[in-house]
Amino acid sequence: MPLRSALFSQRSLLLALLLLLGCGFISTSLVSYYASRSSIRDNIVNTELPLTSDTVYSEIQKDLIRPIVVSSMMAQDTFLRDWTLAGETNPEQVTRYLSEVERQQRAYTAFFVSEASGTYYQAKGILKTIDPSTERDRWYARVKQMTAPYEINVDLDMANQDRMTVFINYKVFDYNHNFIGAAGVGLTVDAVVRLIDAYQLRYQRAVYFVDARGKIVLTGSSGGPEGARAGISLDSIPALSPLLARMPTPTTGSRDYERNGQSHYLNVRFIPELDWYLFVDKPIGDSLDSAKQSLYLNLAICGVISLIVLAMINGMIRRHQDGIQELATLDSLTHLHNRRAFDLLAAQALLEAERTPAPLTALLLDLDHFKELNDTYGHLAGDEVLRQFARVLEGSLRQADILCRWGGEEFVVLLKDTDATKGLAVAEKIRQRTEERTFMFGETAIELTTSIGLSSLHANDTLHSLIARADLALYRAKQSGRNRVCCEPSAPDHG
Repeated sequence: MPLRSALFSQRSLLLALLLLLGCGFISTSLVSYYASRSSIRDNIVNTELPLTSDTVYSEIQKDLIRPIVVSSMMAQDTFLRDWTLAGETNPEQVTRYLSEVERQQRAYTAFFVSEASGTYYQAKGILKTIDPSTERDRWYARVKQMTAPYEINVDLDMANQDRMTVFINYKVFDYNHNFIGAAGVGLTVDAVVRLIDAYQLRYQRAVYFVDARGKIVLTGSSGGPEGARAGISLDSIPALSPLLARMPTPTTGSRDYERNGQSHYLNVRFIPELDWYLFVDKPIGDSLDSAKQSLYLNLAICGVISLIVLAMINGMIRRHQDGIQELATLDSLTHLHNRRAFDLLAAQALLEAERTPAPLTALLLDLDHFKELNDTYGHLAGDEVLRQFARVLEGSLRQADILCRWGGEEFVVLLKDTDATKGLAVAEKIRQRTEERTFMFGETAIELTTSIGLSSLHANDTLHSLIARADLALYRAKQSGRNRVCCEPSAPDHG
């Protein structure tokens, strides 16, 4: 029962330690993970996305806003205004001018529409005469009536097989600020889409443009959120509907929303030159991969460390228990079995001897004149002699024999599978070795003898009766002059 209780306590302790270590490591790892997650989110929202928006805005200024600057320069060009005011007498001059604008500014198309003649001039020549009442030419009437100096318009380009084109339509005034026409350049929508694709590839973000009414204006070739194309309103996209409920019209700033079970962070920036909003969208999943890998690695390391710590603690507990058990069963002075251990081992030996059956012999040994030795040389000398005598006994016996310090200067031996005759030979060997040995205490040589009583196992014997007969034999050896072996009455004595 005490052993089972000790094992139960050990297992409970190990389980408690495992639970404590596991909770500690898991808590630390999760705190670290969520701290990293929060740091990553703050970095994306406050640094990455705004920085990407700034960079894309710079790219837009270079790639999309440059045509506005070119159109503005055309509208203020003295040649264009002078040629128009002079009556448009030589159309080749203006087409050559428009051709040079296309070539030098790398524009897809360049044009000028005269208010006086209604003629649409293009780099390839005269395209047509404007009729504002038709669907295709209503843009001109709109430009003429608008208060802003220019507009950005996505329309078909008749001069280039009706390819969808982003036009910058700039108003042209004479020197007295009278409207004399519209000039500008255009980029194909395909070219703008390629620019957006380049932004997305370069910055690993989704990039698209939205007007003030929340309608997508331009996207990359793969579309905007959930593949939405130009002309789609953001509130018709399920993932962005809750976001639009909080933001009825696009406003500058950072937002977050869920799409397909994944968190997305969104940065919105107003581009006044285009009157559009730039949307830069990034899913957080990829950014958290490294944090998740670190979490899994930390948990794996914590698991290994926990197992190592538990193994070490288990080893320490086992060694401690072994030490306690050794202290409980061994004599502290001689390191032989004590009486408690002897009782257990002897009981087992008696059962085996009766079951086989096999002979069993007991020897009870006592050191002669040990009290005088202590009085003469001191108790430390007596202790040292006892230790050395224990080694004499160990050297004279087999591994299977049971040796015990019975108490004081008395020792008991059980010789397994040994009858009285063989037991007598063993006892005599011990007596002679003791007599012939010189025991040392420091520089002091001490002579010593031992008296031995012998008894053999009889039918219906108990350990007590067996040892009692050996004790009587030992008493006879002492009374007969010591330094001799005496047997129970049925066996001959030696001395």
